[in-house]
Amino acid sequence: MRITGIGRAAGALLFALSLAAPATAIAAGSPTHDVDVIAHRGSSAIAPENTEAAVKVAIKQRADFVEIDVQRTKDGHLVNFHDCTMVRTTDVEERFPGRLSYRVSDFTWAEIRTLDAGSWFHESYAGEPIISVRDLIRQIDGKIGLLAEISPCGHYEGLAEDFAAELRSLPRYVDEALADSQLAVQSFKVDDAKAFHAQLPDVPIGILNANRPTDAELVALSAWADQVNLQWTVTDEAMVTRIHQLGMETNAWTVNEAGPMRNLIKLGVDGIITDIPQSLTQR
Repeated sequence: MRITGIGRAAGALLFALSLAAPATAIAAGSPTHDVDVIAHRGSSAIAPENTEAAVKVAIKQRADFVEIDVQRTKDGHLVNFHDCTMVRTTDVEERFPGRLSYRVSDFTWAEIRTLDAGSWFHESYAGEPIISVRDLIRQIDGKIGLLAEISPCGHYEGLAEDFAAELRSLPRYVDEALADSQLAVQSFKVDDAKAFHAQLPDVPIGILNANRPTDAELVALSAWADQVNLQWTVTDEAMVTRIHQLGMETNAWTVNEAGPMRNLIKLGVDGIITDIPQSLTQR
């Protein structure tokens, strides 16, 4: 998702609060049983985003899916990382001073594995590494669903095809995840979504959009896409109804407040993507 992560101070505060008491944003007994709870970059209000630690917490909190971001290293490894550069959430500038670029794609996997992707969030996560997509799948296999976003960073070519190839190399995981409705892929870029869909047409594919799509756009998407995942601020009853009429689903992002969560549940969205999955799962 193109949503800036919570800052260092906010992260530390949420971490401290999480140790003190469970989240109670949505009261127990709320009608959430038919809404997928999707942990945005893992449980990213509690642990550093897109790390093994954040995914571990999301599993513990019984989220239905973990949402991740797929990027590619200089030597072709697929990793779970959101930003186009690694400056905000790692110590890359300190470890590799003077580099002309700090994009994921400008570093080898061996270099990226040396980075600290946890200290920016809280000192207790010092040394938390960036995780590869393959290792992440090993972590979640049989425990939680996967909603994977193909990175929209503009310098990539062939990323959708590479991710499809990575999944094809794990046939047992894909087959079992699809059988349990525990795998989907999404992208802001229609071309990337179509490229992935051409490679793995059985995997549900979604389009991300921060703006309200026109009816003509929705009709065109319904010919091949399975999901239209909208920013929650442009999601209303008419939009949800139309998406469902066209045979697609919709997951609203990124929702961290109780009021919007309740409203979206009433609107009938299929999933809520949130930094705070425990607000919905009460775990």
